Amino acid sequence: MKKQVLITGGTKGIGKAVALSLGKAGYDLILTYASDEDTAKNTREEIRRITQAGIFLLKADITKQASVETICSCLAKNDLSLDAIVFNAGLTRRDSFEDIQMEDWERIFFGNVHFPVFLLQRALPFINKGGSIVFTGSAMGIYPHSASLAYGVTKSAIHSLVKNLVKFLAPYEIRINGIAPGFVDTEWQKEKPLEIRQNIEKKVALGRFCEPEELAEVYKMVIENSYLNGEIIVVDGGYSYK
Repeated sequence: MKKQVLITGGTKGIGKAVALSLGKAGYDLILTYASDEDTAKNTREEIRRITQAGIFLLKADITKQASVETICSCLAKNDLSLDAIVFNAGLTRRDSFEDIQMEDWERIFFGNVHFPVFLLQRALPFINKGGSIVFTGSAMGIYPHSASLAYGVTKSAIHSLVKNLVKFLAPYEIRINGIAPGFVDTEWQKEKPLEIRQNIEKKVALGRFCEPEELAEVYKMVIENSYLNGEIIVVDGGYSYK
């Protein structure tokens, strides 16, 4: 039987790269997306062209509590069991500290922290023994993030969550790890002005952004290494080395 993985935010950016990597490795994929149905369908067709993966697309907005039920109902209805979950979908805002609104702060915390916690809680019966949970953290949860306070704080919370969940998941024989990427050359990063990109590259020892495919291989390794547990793997190319 083929292995199956659920990837939240799996139709673009880092999530898409991870889906492609795991699809090539023989996994069937359950990919969630928030709203862009055309992009989701294009991703499905792209993966189908180059892999033999079975693919479920599932619209599930991480800012909505009802999406937890949407995902778990899909798993139950289709008799799906999971060998891995990648909690990749996330939110950010770039308001100044003086302009942050409570409702926006709470929305970022719900999507980045509360939603994956309670989805994992509900999804436990669908995860096979020996399964692997991977959270997308961020180097900006380690280094001070001057552009988005809520993003940096929630990613720090994710790193702590991974460490704390190890003991809770041990009785289920499920491993959990996090990956903290630096600057990855996704669609969003490509839209940055050249001057800003160059300033970032000067802070990276390797002098460039990470390719999504490079990062995806780290996710695959973390999922498949049966002894890796409770770790935050930083993949930032040597950020802030000078």
